[in-house]
Amino acid sequence: MQDFDTLARSLQPHYSHFNVANRLLFTGHSHQAWPDVAFEGVQEYMRMVAEQVDNKWGFGFEKTEIMRNYLRTWYDDPDGQYCREQNTHVLMVSWLSALDLKTKPKIITTTGEFHSLYRQLKRLEEEGLEIIYLPHEDDEKLLKLVKENLDDRTAAVMLSHIYYETSEVNTKLAEIAAATGEAGVPLLIDDYHGTNVVPLSVKDQKLEECYIFIGGYKYMQWGEANCFMRFPKNCEMRPVITGWFSAFSTLDHPRDDKPVVFDDGDQKFATATYDPVSQYRGAAVTDFFIRQGLTKEVLHKQYSSQVEYLRKLFDAKGFDPEVIRHGNERPLNETGGFMALKSPHARELRAMLLERDIFTDARDQIIRFGPAPYTTSEQCEKVMDALEECVKAL
Repeated sequence: MQDFDTLARSLQPHYSHFNVANRLLFTGHSHQAWPDVAFEGVQEYMRMVAEQVDNKWGFGFEKTEIMRNYLRTWYDDPDGQYCREQNTHVLMVSWLSALDLKTKPKIITTTGEFHSLYRQLKRLEEEGLEIIYLPHEDDEKLLKLVKENLDDRTAAVMLSHIYYETSEVNTKLAEIAAATGEAGVPLLIDDYHGTNVVPLSVKDQKLEECYIFIGGYKYMQWGEANCFMRFPKNCEMRPVITGWFSAFSTLDHPRDDKPVVFDDGDQKFATATYDPVSQYRGAAVTDFFIRQGLTKEVLHKQYSSQVEYLRKLFDAKGFDPEVIRHGNERPLNETGGFMALKSPHARELRAMLLERDIFTDARDQIIRFGPAPYTTSEQCEKVMDALEECVKAL
């Protein structure tokens, strides 16, 4: 029995709909199971909307605020603004539209960014923007290259806290933020793979002027349509791509020829109508995490212990490194919430595991094993034994 088993076993009964105790679900970095309270949240929404009809919005906003307050605690950021949207791509497009890309057509990013960011920047590059893709593997080198590439043509720097493919942690965010701040260039940090796994203190890291992407689909267990962008309280950006939910409080004002206004609150980068059921689901899960005592310290320890054990089990198998090896050899304190393995057979191995009802994930030559707080050591052992059998069957 490992030290993380006590918490995992205490949580498993709360996930009966997903039957996590009897399934090998190792896509925790992509889609975690939802606790039973998520289903209750959906039912609560249905009852509320049937009663309130078009008065439902205020009730939905209250649920969103529960998630915002959770994020402010997680990020040690009581004064930050948190804009809710359906997904981070919508938020990114709104944010990009607020940049002065006419006179500053250069954006600095890395080679390790997720598809939403990479695809959008690649398309903008086709339309004439200058996108600088810096190698992300060496943090010291990345910091040096960011500083060297910052100039008066730079509109923004956009990069990750934890790289989605390998689980490697960018350890130089504070230094990068200091450099971009000195240059007067906005810094956007994608923390989709960091929230609820690797604590990030806005206060301690001096990230108050930064923008942070947060997604509820993975480690938050909030499900789809619960994404946020953290932005500074004194933010003066005016997105060109803007919807009426970014000025919800002024809907009854008469139209005039004055510049478009934005609410002073959290929804400056918002678009328009959405389905509030996702907020009910997310708020119910948020309350569940708080009741279960799943603090940032507890969650960080749980994931670190699980990934450490998975690495130990993998190493004990003595796999041929030409067939499969570690895709992330950084120490645990520089690793996120999943184990990345590199293999030319990554996709084939994923398919073979899925035939055994074992859920993993593969991207190119990387196969990823992502535990969740409810994952036990016995389940880790079973999935590594199955991987060994699949490798032998190649």
